[in-house]
Amino acid sequence: MRASRLLGMLMLLQMRRRMTAEALAGEFEVSVRTIYRDMDHLSAAGVPVYADRGRTGGFRLLEGFETRLTGLTSQEAETLLLAGLEGPAASLGIGGPLLNAQRKMLAALPEDKRASARRIATRFHFDPVAWYRRAESTDHLPAVARAVWEERIIRVRYESWRRLIDRTLAPLGLALKSGRWYVVALADGAPRTYRVSSIRELEVLQERFRRPPDFDLAAFWREWVRDFEARIYRDRAIVRASPLGIARLRDLSAAVADAIDASRTPVKPKGWMRVKLPIETIEHAQRELMGLGMEVEVLAPKALRERIGRTAERLARLYARRPG
Repeated sequence: MRASRLLGMLMLLQMRRRMTAEALAGEFEVSVRTIYRDMDHLSAAGVPVYADRGRTGGFRLLEGFETRLTGLTSQEAETLLLAGLEGPAASLGIGGPLLNAQRKMLAALPEDKRASARRIATRFHFDPVAWYRRAESTDHLPAVARAVWEERIIRVRYESWRRLIDRTLAPLGLALKSGRWYVVALADGAPRTYRVSSIRELEVLQERFRRPPDFDLAAFWREWVRDFEARIYRDRAIVRASPLGIARLRDLSAAVADAIDASRTPVKPKGWMRVKLPIETIEHAQRELMGLGMEVEVLAPKALRERIGRTAERLARLYARRPG
């Protein structure tokens, strides 16, 4: 335990240059006294660690000192390799550097741990694209990623659902969801979300922007997803579904699956359920539910039931005719 903590302290000091005893104690959840003892052990082991006194003081390493030790256990190395599986990294244009980093990490491991870590690539594969879909075009993604990293302004021509629009954006981060990349960017002073595949033209400017110090990409994305789902499901439908219909309804979305669990009530015939479902619009619900055929019957709203009925009648007349 102490050896692992000592190595962790060495890596932190190498990354952050200077840390107080209190900060180190909080990082490793030990007492300040333990940190001082650990520093004595590092010094005795030949690590050039120094203590600067005063208000802005703390522990630091001798200028220019670096260690090549990784201290990775085989489990830690496996986890890092798993997190860097091929897919997103290639889309971002960093597949080559990632592969080189993985090779360097493996080379630093002892032979017994190296063999264990290598198994990751042969036993796990990451495919973020949903079933029956192809990965979206990501031609502009590497350039957007560089602009995010370098905090550079981008000028885009973006295809919204209404028209082509021109925007000047300050890109704060990228998010990957269901095989689709989204860039979160400041536009008119507020963070907004844009689908990368809808960018038709892109120019990365030399002008830089100042990233808001309190912006939390993960927290923004969680809130944005919750708000998007609340806005997109604006209505409710009540349906009666067979066991097969229930299974197919669950595949429509996580929100529909949750609604089924929260509202299902047994009805006749045996095995059928009455459930309340979130829907986007009457038109969208018609397309989704008609694909389930006789396994689902819409009970409400009346407008949806009547629309499906009219469409079914037209289909019946169409298929009653002789083809040709």
